[in-house]
Amino acid sequence: MKNSTLTFLLTERRRFSGQNINPDIAKALGRSDKLPVLNPGEQAQLERHVSILPRRWPMAALTRQYDVKDAANYCWLRADPAYIRAEMGVVRLLSCGDLGLSQYEAEELIKPLKIIFGDVGFPLSAPDPSRWYLMLPKESKLPVFQTPDTAIGADIFSQFPSDDTSKRWRALLNEAQITLHNHPLNAERIEKGLLPVNSLYFWGGGLLPDQVKFHANQIISDDIDIKSLMLNAGINPEEKNIGAVLQDVRKLRDWSLFEQEHFFPALAELKNKKYTSIMLDYSDGASYEIKSSQKWRFWRSALHDFP
Repeated sequence: MKNSTLTFLLTERRRFSGQNINPDIAKALGRSDKLPVLNPGEQAQLERHVSILPRRWPMAALTRQYDVKDAANYCWLRADPAYIRAEMGVVRLLSCGDLGLSQYEAEELIKPLKIIFGDVGFPLSAPDPSRWYLMLPKESKLPVFQTPDTAIGADIFSQFPSDDTSKRWRALLNEAQITLHNHPLNAERIEKGLLPVNSLYFWGGGLLPDQVKFHANQIISDDIDIKSLMLNAGINPEEKNIGAVLQDVRKLRDWSLFEQEHFFPALAELKNKKYTSIMLDYSDGASYEIKSSQKWRFWRSALHDFP
């Protein structure tokens, strides 16, 4: 039978901790197959469903192509606006990317930064207020930076690899932080009760990949990273393909809303044999597979919590 699995990409399970599970859903989860725990993190989660050649994840180039369509022939690095806070011996990354900036604010903030990075030959631009880019020569060798979802809450400087390629980027980040700290726009934002942009966060460096391929036939998502991957994979989001479906619901934090809008309709379609199975793929690495045949597992207890 042709694979017609419906896979939901979900946030980590702890986000749903303490929320009620509908008894019918709890019964289905209790009878499902709990699969081996895989690598945690949003990038690792996407790697389970997308193949990229060469085997790197140059999200800066991919999203740049989505934003501006000019990513070819250059190496790209995201230098996203960030908010950090100094604590006992660490400088903690608390927010990255979407800090509620307008396009005007983004352009004002990068004006002095353009001088810093322009002096070393790395033009800086902000085609979107939450996505800032450094354009580098194609042959550039970059450190491997952690993705923002992994780095949030950690010391920003601990995300730099321990190698010689990191020294230059540490120095550039320090200079950028001093410049942003003194930027008058940040003083205005603080007065308004808004977070200042007092740092950058480097990540996603590399060239456009030669090939991007999804394992599913149809992809449903509003996420920019996934849309960028779809663009480079040549997938038209409007096409309703027959076969496996990958649906991204990672923004949902209300489990009951997920049940009503997605899970119950999916169970009905499983019963009607539209799908052969339903997969729940959490970003913490846990996953469950639900099949119609599991209804006979009447001896299994319902799952009333998110273990």
